[in-house]
Amino acid sequence: MITSFLSSFIVFCLVIAYVTRKHRRMEENAIKDFWEREERANNTRKKPLEHLPYITIPFDSLPMETLKDNPDVAEYHALLSGLSSVKIVNLTGYTNTDLKLEYGTANITLLTEYDQNYTLLVRTLQDWAEVLYLSGYEDESRMILEFAVSTQTDVSHTYYLLADIYDRRGEASKKAALIEAAGSLRSSMKNAIVRTLQESGPYSGWLRSV
Repeated sequence: MITSFLSSFIVFCLVIAYVTRKHRRMEENAIKDFWEREERANNTRKKPLEHLPYITIPFDSLPMETLKDNPDVAEYHALLSGLSSVKIVNLTGYTNTDLKLEYGTANITLLTEYDQNYTLLVRTLQDWAEVLYLSGYEDESRMILEFAVSTQTDVSHTYYLLADIYDRRGEASKKAALIEAAGSLRSSMKNAIVRTLQESGPYSGWLRSV
């Protein structure tokens, strides 16, 4: 019996040692690949940025007149007005290494700025949509949310509020398209958003307690 126990213990130790060595090799290879890729990225020449998917704010199709004297809404309008004069690009899901490999190291500062402008854009759109929604302007809120989704935002509450609007109006095809749009995101939020939207709503109950 002791011999059997010792044999089992030895086998267990061997398995643990094998798994540990395997994981160590995988980690070492991953680190090596990262630094090799980073070195290539740092030596990538600057490339033109003319063909980036720049985002233009469609003021003509957004509810600019609704509650325009509301202090919060006025602040969102001012932010959007400022963003309209700068370049905006959604680079969610891309690492700095990805961007340097694609566009060159010399462009990384500009690309970071463009992506920060995008983050401010979608956060502002969400805040604006919430104010209008809570004030009873559902149609106007929907316009803002649909524009945000068209830019491939990964702000989860944008999808949840829009899904509630579609559900309330019986627009199943719009809801299905929204789930499909969420599923195409290059974001770590993608799976969580899709999973939530596939469950039974409502999704924006959090807004009721604001």
